[in-house]
Order: sequence, then C-alpha cells, then structure tokens
Amino acid sequence: MAKRDYYEVLGVAKNADDDEIKKAYRKLAMKYHPDRNQGDKAKEAEEKFKEAKEAYEILSDPKKRAAYDQYGHAGVDPSLGAGGFRGGPEGFGGFAEAFGDIFGDIFGAGGGRRGGPQVYRGNDLSYAMEITLEEAAAGKEAQIRVPTWDDCETCHGTGAKPGTSPKTCPTCAGSGTVHLRQGFFSIQQTCPHCHGAGRIIPHPCPTCEGQGRVKRTKTLEVKIPAGIDDGMRIRSAGNGEPGLNGGPPGDLYIEIRLKKHDIFERDGDDLHCTVPVSITTAALGGTIEVPTLGGRAEIELPEGTQHGKTFRLRGKGIKGVRSAYPGDLYCHIAVEIPVKLTEHQRKLMRELDESLKKGGDRHSPNARSWADRVKDLFK
Repeated sequence: MAKRDYYEVLGVAKNADDDEIKKAYRKLAMKYHPDRNQGDKAKEAEEKFKEAKEAYEILSDPKKRAAYDQYGHAGVDPSLGAGGFRGGPEGFGGFAEAFGDIFGDIFGAGGGRRGGPQVYRGNDLSYAMEITLEEAAAGKEAQIRVPTWDDCETCHGTGAKPGTSPKTCPTCAGSGTVHLRQGFFSIQQTCPHCHGAGRIIPHPCPTCEGQGRVKRTKTLEVKIPAGIDDGMRIRSAGNGEPGLNGGPPGDLYIEIRLKKHDIFERDGDDLHCTVPVSITTAALGGTIEVPTLGGRAEIELPEGTQHGKTFRLRGKGIKGVRSAYPGDLYCHIAVEIPVKLTEHQRKLMRELDESLKKGGDRHSPNARSWADRVKDLFK
C-alpha cells in the first residue's frame, strides 16, 4: 500500500513551521497512543501512531524534510531507490521514547530539540594536608592555596579575540547536542563540533586561548576538627573547578596526612608508645615517668617487670571526631640490656649471674618453662 503524504498525515500545510508540526504530532500522538486505545481499536491506533511518528521524524529534521520535499518518500527511504534515510519504524517504542521531544519542551527536560548548550559540573579537586598528631588531637585552622579560574581580562570571558565574537555552532544550531536516528530509535549525544558549548570561536583570544578564563590561585580558610585521623577527608563545597557553560563548580576534598610522631603511634582513638627501662629498674621495680599527648604521667612498675609488659592509661589517648570519650594510652615496656660495660661492671654481672643460678628456677621462671618446651619438642 502506498504511503500517505507526510504533511497529510499530520494535517499541516507544506509551509508549516516547526511549532505547527510539533503541535500536530503531539495531538495525534496523544490520540492514538496504545495506552489510550484498547480492544478493537488498538490495532488501528497503533498503525496511525506509527504513521504519525514516522512523519514527524522526517518533517522535524530540516535535512530530511528538504530531501522529502524534493524527492518525496524516495528521498528518505532507501528501499525506494533514492538512497536516503529510512524513516519508517521497525518496531514500537515505549511511551517515554515516543514523547521525548514533546515532554522536553513542556517540562524543560534534557534532550529537547530546542534545549540550550550542554551544562557540565566542574571537576572535584583533591588537596593533601600534612598535620602533626598534636594538631589532629586539638584541631586547628589553616590556610591553603588552591587553583581557581577567573574571567580573562583580555576577552572579558567570551573566549574570542578582542573585536570578534563567538558564533553559533552550525552543527547543533546552538543546542550543544545532536540527534542520531535510525528507524524508530533516537540517540542524543554531545555535539562533536562545539563539544556541547553551542558555539564556536573562529578567532580565539590569545591570552586564554579561547577558554574565556585564566588559571589563578586563591587562599581558603580550612577548619580541621579535633580528633581527625589519617586518611580522613574534609569536603569544601563549591571550591573545586568551575563548571562549563554555566554548570555548577565541583568540590574540594582535603585529605589529612599525619606526620610521623617521635614517641606515639596512633591506632584509632588509642595511642601506643615504647618506654625503655633499665634492667635494674625492671628487676627491682619503682616509679617511672611517661609522656602523654597533653603532659606526663607516672607508672608504678612492680618488681620483676618483664620486657614487653604493657601498661594501660585510661583516657590518655585521643577523642576522635565521632567519639564521646577519649581513647587510652598503651605503654609497652622495653627492658634495656646494658652495653659497653667496664671490666668492673662485667665482674659484677658475673657475680650476679652466679648468685642467680644458685637460686634455681625461681629467678627465671620463663627460662625454665621454655627449656621444658624445647625438650618436649625433641622427644
């Protein structure tokens, strides 16, 4: 069966403008959409819907409409011998696909044929800040310098050489997007010519090279919360790279790096430190002084304290950003063996060793236990 004239299908004159064609298609699409036609009328409505969709796809595209006006259906249907674009649908699309352009105009949704240039959010920036353990525990305010962009003073943000101006992109007619259609499907993508800007700059500004902006640095005040830990990030909204074509700026993420401390190691809200103790103090016991992050504290060593013994000081750690109470400080005892002994000291050590051996296992309980385990191993 011969195809009906597309203008006749939509009920518009051959000199109808884009708005008249779109309004006519909208009216027919709403009338014949299958969701609105059930039962005996469904088949007829589906055919009329397809016919209206096909007519609209051709007449709404300036190039296809010109080919149709000159060659008729043969200008847009390769099966008829003219090598044009095939406008007839091969299947039936969903409601959203069929009404994409219409709803884009009504509600301002993306993808509308008359939409403006593509808007892009700016990239996020990352900044590594190194702070001390004390600063992490107490918090601080710091200043940082980050890159930013300002309007070019030469072209005042236009990107064009003084005395010239940007031009509307001929490929997308200023929309920033192009539509690729094949049969019943339509795909929208960023214009490859203007890259979504909707305009081109024939004569770029020599200062900014057509970008309309130049790179600067700015100083930001940053508040580091008390208790922050290594690897945590602070988000500074809107201080990333600016968006393109009026898009929103990205964010700045400040990543915390803790400097290595001379005494303490942090584990969450807890702190750890190694406390060297002489062999005589460990053997005889006594009071030793240990540092804390906020001052100092005392530990009572019992007689015979062994190497590796750990003492816990409650509340002497760090109060984390999400914690109600501070952590603890763990002091690990490291018994030091004397070095560079004098001859007299060596003699005293030998005398001590002989005296300890006479006492049997009671002076070295761990050595006796270890010797027993070794014997069991070789049995």
